[in-house]
Amino acid sequence: MKKLKYGLLAAGFGLAVLSFSFKEDLFLVSKNLDIFASLYKEININYVDDTNAPQLMKTGIDAMLDSLDPYTEYVPESEIEDYKLKYVSTQYGGIGASTVFIDGKLFINDVSEGYPANKSELKAGDQVVSINGIAVKGKNRQEISQLLRGPKGTVVDLVMARDGKEMTKKLVREEIKQPNVSYSGMVGDGIGYIKLDKFLENSGQEVKDALLAIQKENPKGVVLDLRNNGGGILQEAVKIVNLFVDKDQLIVTQKGKNAEKTIAYKTLLTPVSTSVPLVVLVNGNSASASEIVAGSLQDLDRAIVIGQRSYGKGLVQQTFNLPYNSLVKVTVAKYYTPSGRCIQKLDYAHKNADGVAERFADSTMVMYPTKAGRNVYSGNGVYPDIVVDAAKLSPITISMINKSLFFNYANQYRKEKATLASAKTFQLSDADYAAFSGSLADKDLSYQSRTERLLSDLRAEAEKENKSAEVKTDLENLKYKLTSSKKTDLVSHKAEIKRVLETQIVSRYFYEKGRIEQSFQYDKELAAAKNLFANQSQMLAILKGDGNYKVIGKPTKATASID
Repeated sequence: MKKLKYGLLAAGFGLAVLSFSFKEDLFLVSKNLDIFASLYKEININYVDDTNAPQLMKTGIDAMLDSLDPYTEYVPESEIEDYKLKYVSTQYGGIGASTVFIDGKLFINDVSEGYPANKSELKAGDQVVSINGIAVKGKNRQEISQLLRGPKGTVVDLVMARDGKEMTKKLVREEIKQPNVSYSGMVGDGIGYIKLDKFLENSGQEVKDALLAIQKENPKGVVLDLRNNGGGILQEAVKIVNLFVDKDQLIVTQKGKNAEKTIAYKTLLTPVSTSVPLVVLVNGNSASASEIVAGSLQDLDRAIVIGQRSYGKGLVQQTFNLPYNSLVKVTVAKYYTPSGRCIQKLDYAHKNADGVAERFADSTMVMYPTKAGRNVYSGNGVYPDIVVDAAKLSPITISMINKSLFFNYANQYRKEKATLASAKTFQLSDADYAAFSGSLADKDLSYQSRTERLLSDLRAEAEKENKSAEVKTDLENLKYKLTSSKKTDLVSHKAEIKRVLETQIVSRYFYEKGRIEQSFQYDKELAAAKNLFANQSQMLAILKGDGNYKVIGKPTKATASID
């Protein structure tokens, strides 16, 4: 009885402390809101110059949220439609074309097959002069999107320029659907392939439809390509995993400070295929929902992951409505794959003195067993079972992309050649490449390589230490050698440059589908998957834990930032 009495007293004391703490928090929130509202009022009334009240408030809100993580963000009413398109829906009213600014002028960059821009024979390289009578000069990207998009059935009047001649086009906006699955089908050797670009509305159903179509071909294996997929809706990720694993399997658990945000997600439906050999492709830009799919299929020993270490975003966001049709997206939880690991890479709770979130230390990584007893690790993303060295573009290729040299040459190539035989087998001949190289004679190919940047830093350090005279000759010799080697870059990087140019050219004839199909002939990760499907004993060894973390090339770190 005494124990019970003391237990009740302890529980009562605990509740009292909790209640006091909660009330204190509410008081601090209320107090600080009063201070902020008063400060905001006084600034707007008394500041010496006119202020933009909405912008002032947004700046304050953004600064506050910036102290948390990059995924917690405020969305004002004016940006709601863009937010929905980015994070929720794949549909909008428009013309089906993307644009690009080059030297202050707006050009059609890409055209989607079957939509108004394509039907009106707009082509990549056409200059947009005005939209509905409004000159595009001086407009920013958001303003251009607002002019081109609108309700289905409404008219867009365009003034275009092509080959120095102006022309007018009257387009009727249609509902533009950007599918989550940009490509699916058989890719040779009896292998099915599904390229999933995002996890927005209906992505689970799109993957299911693609998988059912592939199943009719009796595939030897299926590749689910999540490379460069920055994620999306968590529930859609669960649905996609459910296609490959049995009902009532734990896929992911989210855990938050608020008990209501702690949720375990299990498969609810009968799967489509639990036996077809499965490979998931990831890279440093595969994040969030992509990592839930890759990590859970790896933990359940249902798939082999190939590629590079994924981005490492183990956080869950939820949106909350705010007054005046605005909203805030808040990080409410971390998620954990079936083995219990969290793959979050950056520690936003403990930023350094400069306010930068750093990686969790390797010493904090914890080993977890998969369903079959393989070893997987927390932190720093999903590490592939087979690592393929990431392709990196050379400085000269990056320079030519930034200067639109590929874009311009592909447009000219399309004008001079009416057709291409096939997207899947298209390659530039040596004569074609020589013609491209010749077209660069009067173009600016200047760029600074990484070695040149290091040389510049070395020269600066030598000056600081008063050693310039001692190393001047050596530095000048090195600079001469670097300059000489750059003259041969068009030859030494020929294969890489050709691939980038081929991608641009083939899209002018076969649009996005052709661009994807043409890339298969150079795809190292897809080739690794095909080799694996042809070696069943190796697949079984990896899934049993005898062969995981095989490396093709050198392991690479994630380098891009994705929300």
